[in-house]
Amino acid sequence: MNRTNPKVDFFFNKAKNWRKEFQKLRTIILDCELTEELKWGQPCYTSQKRNIVLIHGFKEYCALLFFKGALLKDFNGILIQQTENVQSARQIRFTNVREIVKMEPILKAYIDEAIEVEKSGLKVKLKKTSEFTIPEEFQKKMDAIPALKTAFDALTPGRQRAYIFYFSGAKQSKTRESRVEKCMQQILDGKRLND
Repeated sequence: MNRTNPKVDFFFNKAKNWRKEFQKLRTIILDCELTEELKWGQPCYTSQKRNIVLIHGFKEYCALLFFKGALLKDFNGILIQQTENVQSARQIRFTNVREIVKMEPILKAYIDEAIEVEKSGLKVKLKKTSEFTIPEEFQKKMDAIPALKTAFDALTPGRQRAYIFYFSGAKQSKTRESRVEKCMQQILDGKRLND
């Protein structure tokens, strides 16, 4: 049963890169009887209104993203954690349609397992914000300016993590310091990183 969603067609029609790959992934996923929706501007596939898998493309590859990929058994060792800060999602990456065709039975097995994980109610145990390392440059500022620490502690855990990841993402101390300086007023104002 092929249940394409007309609202999602534009994503596939506008794709310049990965068009054949996206179409093949779409066919495989719909064969698994998931519901096609558009979320975050991407084709997202759900079961009982719960996100299972998403198709997305990058410059070097296209990918199938499993929302709770960390809970899949990954017998084939093909799931990739995008960055060290991604806790739940995992990707399977492709660079051509032949890879997808060759892996179709495996992909269907992973999708079926992802559906079962969702049905079972399993949840990924997420690290608490307090378990992430605060960059030294930011810690020094908070120690020197108590109001900054108070404002940071008042932010939601998600906003705190966004700042921690942004500051930590810089390789050089000088860059981390400049990022902290740039964001201090936003933190004091209780704003999100990208407000």
